[in-house]
Amino acid sequence: MSSLFSKIVAGQIPCAKVWENDEFLAFLDIMPVAPGHTLVIPKEEVDYVFEIDEPKYLRLMAVCRTIAAGLKKATGCRRVCVGVFGFEVPHAHVHLIPMNALSQFPFPPREKASSEALQEMAQRLQRAFA
Repeated sequence: MSSLFSKIVAGQIPCAKVWENDEFLAFLDIMPVAPGHTLVIPKEEVDYVFEIDEPKYLRLMAVCRTIAAGLKKATGCRRVCVGVFGFEVPHAHVHLIPMNALSQFPFPPREKASSEALQEMAQRLQRAFA
């Protein structure tokens, strides 16, 4: 089944295209966190960004860097934030969000983790890498 983003790539659904080449497409998010909020996607439908083969993943990140430079110039923002969440649409995509302060981003409230919880998680991660 084609994802929403595959339909955008195929031209079946319109988008506000920002940039495109043979492998990737960048377009404005229809529900932006901030003006200029851009999504960068591989044209090939891959569900999870970390399932993209490494050379293509590196090219995706290089495209994101190019788009971020353009976003910074066009919007005058202090930073372009990068997010890869992977839950909204089953097609790998990177959010590039022009921002001037972290307070612009709707993070949920956070609590400081205990040293014990941090050490426990670090050990779990270390075991996963072994």
